[in-house]
Amino acid sequence: MKNVTDSFVSLGHWPSAGSFGFNTDILATNPINLSVVLGVLIFFGKGVLNDLLDNRKQRILNTIRNSEELREGAIEQLEKARARLRKVEVEAEQFRVNGYSEIEQEKLNLINSTYKTLEQLENYKNETIQFEQQRAINQVRQRIFQQALQGALGTLNSCLNNELHLRTISANIGMFGAMEEITD
Repeated sequence: MKNVTDSFVSLGHWPSAGSFGFNTDILATNPINLSVVLGVLIFFGKGVLNDLLDNRKQRILNTIRNSEELREGAIEQLEKARARLRKVEVEAEQFRVNGYSEIEQEKLNLINSTYKTLEQLENYKNETIQFEQQRAINQVRQRIFQQALQGALGTLNSCLNNELHLRTISANIGMFGAMEEITD
């Protein structure tokens, strides 16, 4: 290893008269080497670096475009959803209002129906009461008539003798005969 180092050191002592050689002075050669390396990197790496940066730029732009498209789609869907929500809210309000009005209408119909039914029941009750009153009156009349007839028969039977009884029958037969002649 010492031989390799000595050969580089000895190269630094060569005479510089038109010949090619290595400068081993670190402070003098370092900026020159760095500038050569940077120049080579810039010259050859410029295209690669530009390509990498252009690719990166295109990916970023594509991502931004895709994001914008997705954002626009999301905004459009949001607006559609809001429109549907407003429509559903309006329909729900209509159903609620219609439901309340239908309930009120059904309530009024039920009340009217109940009043009609009560009115019919009242009429039936009144008719039944009148019928029962008339029947009771007729029964009382029949009983009074039967009692009067029985009383009259009892009075006639006790007051009539045979001769008076025959005269009454003859008079009644005569009346029926006269009625028959009038009707013929």
